[in-house]
Formats: sequence, structure tokens, C-alpha cells
Amino acid sequence: DLYKRSLANNVPDVQLVDAKRIKEIEPYCQGLKAIWSPHTGIVDWGLVTQYYGKDFKQAGGDVHLNFEVSKFEESKDPDYPIMVKSKRNETVQSKYILTCGGLQSDKVAELTGCSPLPKIVPFRGEYLLLNPDKCHLVKGNIYPVPDPRFPFLGVHFTPRMDGSVWLGPNAVLAFKREGYKWSDINLFELFDAIRFPGFIKMALKYVGAGMQEMAKSALIPLQVKELQKFIPDVQDYDVKRGPAGVRAQALDNDGNLVDDFVFDQGKGDNALAKNILHCRNAPSPGATSSLAIAKMIADKIENQFNIK
Repeated sequence: DLYKRSLANNVPDVQLVDAKRIKEIEPYCQGLKAIWSPHTGIVDWGLVTQYYGKDFKQAGGDVHLNFEVSKFEESKDPDYPIMVKSKRNETVQSKYILTCGGLQSDKVAELTGCSPLPKIVPFRGEYLLLNPDKCHLVKGNIYPVPDPRFPFLGVHFTPRMDGSVWLGPNAVLAFKREGYKWSDINLFELFDAIRFPGFIKMALKYVGAGMQEMAKSALIPLQVKELQKFIPDVQDYDVKRGPAGVRAQALDNDGNLVDDFVFDQGKGDNALAKNILHCRNAPSPGATSSLAIAKMIADKIENQFNIK
């Protein structure tokens, strides 16, 4: 199905290769078949976002960092009828607003009277780092065929622009919405997640997979065992703990993973309902597809607000 999709989307020079060809492309990797995309590459995503910001400023925009939204209010200015307040009592006035709140997207939407669903549950993805003397084992990106039940799981071998190689991620429940370490704990946010019916149903349905992910988080040899399915030469002493990210996983009330766009607006006939659009979820991979996702959202905004 992935190969057919790549052809349908005109991915350049994509090939379905056998075990012999896998060895020619990735000498240390083993597999029966693979999809090879020779033009797949890696970028410094932090640098990319900085340049997105520069482009936005050059187009006349402003970027306000650390602006934690606390409230949306109607203003008295008919040209800019919405006032956004931060927890530090900063204000911004606007005619139209699009929110893309990531880990806080449900909470931001609720500020304008939207449904609490889908709910965001944070899952931390932890990476291992391959020791520098073993980085030659990985030439390019190596991904397993995804499990349709958990499309975000599966160990990835990712060479970085600085020469390092990231291995992972796993997926474990984060104990706070921005919980990048086991020691990052917010009891209110944790209880808010684990008492949510959708999370309970998902956890009961996949209790085995969840326990396995937690075990791999605690014990590096278990994670290495997964890596060895693809590159047998990787040993426990060839890796060390690396960085982590937190996935804003949207869940419905039945415990299903929401993997498509979700847009929402408040109820009523005022500016807070009519002029604010919440993008509560976007499909993964967000960074890889950021320009295409931005185009789709921009088109949605133009139609929703009748902007020409």
C-alpha cells in the first residue's frame, strides 16, 4: 500500500527492492523487501523553523514567543474585534485567528466554548544515540513497515546533519503535557489524562504494547533488541540515551487515535465564534508535510473567513 501510494503521488525514482539490493544500499541492514526513496533527506528542523519565522516577519508579521494564551475576549475595535490575553497580561488584537496549539490545542479550543474532544494525551518518544565509531552502520534513513494500529511506533534509524545517528523513538505516556523526561511530572495533567475514558479504553485494549514500550524505555537492551532486527551489528554498548520529543496524540472518547485534520469553532454569533478557527489536529508527519499542511490550512482559512 505504501509503495502504491508513493507511485500515485509521483515520488521520484522510488523503487521496491529485494534483500540483495537492500545490502547494496545499506550494507549492514537486513530485510526481505524494502521501499527505497533515493531522494529522501534530512534537514535541521530547528533551522527550518527559524527561517519560517524570518519569512513571516519579512511578510509583515510579528512573532511573540512564550505567549501563553489565557483568554479570548471581544474588543471594542470593529476592525480588530478579538483580543487575545496571555497569562502575563500581554494582549494582541486581531481580525481573524487561527490556533494550532499542539500539546495545548484542546485547552485553547475550550477557551472559546469548543468541545473538549478530541482530547490531547501526551506521549513521549525517547531516542538513543549511536556511538560515533558505529555511525558507519547507517548510511541513510531506515524505517520499519508501520503497524496500522500504532503508526507512530517502530524504531527509526535517522542520520542527522551533524553526523550523529538517532535511534527510535519509543512511545510512553508523558506525566505532563511537556514531559520530556520521566522526572517531568504534573499531577493535575497526569490525572486529567489517565481518567479520560478514551485513554482508559485505549490502555486496556493495548495493555501489552504499552507495557512493552515502558519496559523498552527503562531497559536499553530491550530497545537494542528491536534495532538488531534491522542492523544485527548494533550492540548494547554501541548506544546511549539521547533526546526526546512529546507527541500531541488526539484521542476520541472511544480510545481511537485521531490521525486526520480536526477543525473546530466556538458556538454563537459573536466574533469569538465566527472569527476564530482552531486546528486541533493535523496528520503526521507534521514537519515533513509542513508546507503541504500549511497550504491546506491557508485554503481552509480563505474559504472559512471569505478572505480574498
